[in-house]
Formats: sequence, structure tokens, C-alpha cells
Amino acid sequence: MRFVDRLESAALANKSRLCIGLDPVPERIHGTSVLAWGRALIAATADLVCCYKPNSGFYEGFGPEGWDALRETIAAVPPEIPVLLDAKRNDVGSTAEAYARAAFKVLGAGAVTVNPYLGGDTLEPFLAYEDRAIFVLCRTSNPGAGEFQDLRVSTGGDGGAHPLYEVVAERCRVWNRHGNVGLVAGATYPAEIARIRSICPEQMLLVPGVGTQGGDLEASVGAAADANGRGYLINASRQVIYASAGADYAAGARAAALGLRDAIEAAAREVIRG
Repeated sequence: MRFVDRLESAALANKSRLCIGLDPVPERIHGTSVLAWGRALIAATADLVCCYKPNSGFYEGFGPEGWDALRETIAAVPPEIPVLLDAKRNDVGSTAEAYARAAFKVLGAGAVTVNPYLGGDTLEPFLAYEDRAIFVLCRTSNPGAGEFQDLRVSTGGDGGAHPLYEVVAERCRVWNRHGNVGLVAGATYPAEIARIRSICPEQMLLVPGVGTQGGDLEASVGAAADANGRGYLINASRQVIYASAGADYAAGARAAALGLRDAIEAAAREVIRG
């Protein structure tokens, strides 16, 4: 089954468009191992999510223990819940092949975030795994995103210039021949999410940036939903995984995830009514 189909199946089963980002910080995992920390969070929230998104950078920061924990954490996710590896990978030729193999074969992720800067040929090794998926950085949630992503580019097609993120979105639509290309569109820029959705009406959007980064949940859901009210996942990390600073962190994460899942569903109902 394709990643996007698994994602929609999980969203339907759990009535959830919530993706939980797993970003372990040594000082905040309560003296437990990074693997035990991740397993506890998964056990506490697996019925409330449509996806998990472990961030490889945080795990790599733990050294060899972290790499092993990343693989075992992915393996600990129930098989009906897909895993999106947040690694923002890409490179030329054989290096891209190695990145794809590491993400999909070694670590066992169902999808991975990628950087499109090197061009479409470097994404081919990832796209060759037709049952997996990539999420292309398009309009990110950070304050400096517009430094490059808003630069106006002449494509020669209509004689005009368009923001670079729109050009990336157009290319993502072309690359999506196997239905395994999604896009990253930050919740801090809902107008840009709406523009991306208009360019890519049927593709999956990963929407980070709600909660700690201050993204507008309701506006983001309204902008990201496709014609059927689907086609997106809202990511939250620190807002959920560090909801409690104590030993009850798993229970705190569950409470935060439940509240956020319900808030997403409420926003989705407003979209449908609208």
C-alpha cells in the first residue's frame, strides 16, 4: 500500500489529522533512554495520530545510541501508523541513492522530507520506491523562509515572474507521477499554503509550525484541505511531547495530543461547513 493511502487509512481510523514530531532533547527526556522515551510517547498517543515524524537531527545528536534508537523507535510504531522521517535529505547521484536506502530500507521509514534545490534528477532515487513518499520543502515555517523562497523567478512560460516556492510546487506536481510526492507548507504562512494547494490540488501537504512556532491552526486547515476536506497532516512536536516537564511526560503528551486532535477536527468541520 502506498504511503499516502496508509496515511489516509490511519487518519480515518483514528479520526485524526495530527502528526506528532519526535524531537528528543537530552535535557528534557527525564533521565530515561531516548528509545524508552520514544516508545512511551508512541504507546500513549498511537490512537490519536495519523503519523509520527521523528527528526533525525535530534537522534543523531545522541551519537551511535541515537541512530540505533531512531531505527528501533520507527520499528515500535504500530504497523497501521505510517512514519515520516524528517531528515531533509538530498544530494547528487549515488549519494541520493544512499540517502534513500538509509531512510527506507535501513531505518524503515514510509516517507522522508527532501530538499529540491539540486533538481528533479536527484529525487529520482527516492521516487523509485513507489510505495514510499517524499515531502518536498516548499514554503517552510521559519521566519527567514522568504529569503529565498519568495524570490521571484521567471519560468518563461507565461512571461511573468513567480515566487520560487510556487515554482517548486509546480515541479512537485510534475514529479508526482507515482502519487508519492507531498509538499511541506508551514502553518505560519497560511496564504502561501492556499496558493500551494491551488497549484497542487490533489497532493498531500505536511503542515508544521502550529503551537510553539505560532502558526494559525484554523487558517492552516482551511488553506491545506483539498476538495474533499482531506490531503493534509498537521504536525506538532514540542507542544505535545514536552507538554509535561515531569515524569508523567507520556500522560501529558496524550492530553495535549487529544486536545490538538480535537481542535484540528473542529477546524476541519468548519472548512466543510464553509
